[in-house]
Amino acid sequence: MFGLGWLEVGALIVIALLVFGPDKLPQAAAQAGKTLRDLRRMATNARDDLRAGLPPEYRDFDPADLNPRTFVRKHLLDDVEDSWNAKPAEEPVLTAPALPEPVDELGVGEIPPYDAEAT
Repeated sequence: MFGLGWLEVGALIVIALLVFGPDKLPQAAAQAGKTLRDLRRMATNARDDLRAGLPPEYRDFDPADLNPRTFVRKHLLDDVEDSWNAKPAEEPVLTAPALPEPVDELGVGEIPPYDAEAT
């Protein structure tokens, strides 16, 4: 719940009891619940008004897409995950490179052949 553990929630309840007292705590909780419902209703109405004012090509717009975390996940990480999960069309066939002609013996003063890939 909001990134809080049970210890933090318990501490908040104890603090609320100390601040409001046992008599006024139910009234404060009811007021907080009403305020939260009102905020949610206002957010829903604002989202609906925004969607109603958009042209038809933006009807599928979701304001949550403007959240930077959602934007990164949707537009950047989905492409990476798709490329990771994509199956290759066909395995490439690997062929060995052509080998130079074998040299039986080197004559006196001859330099052995140089292979750039071997070094």
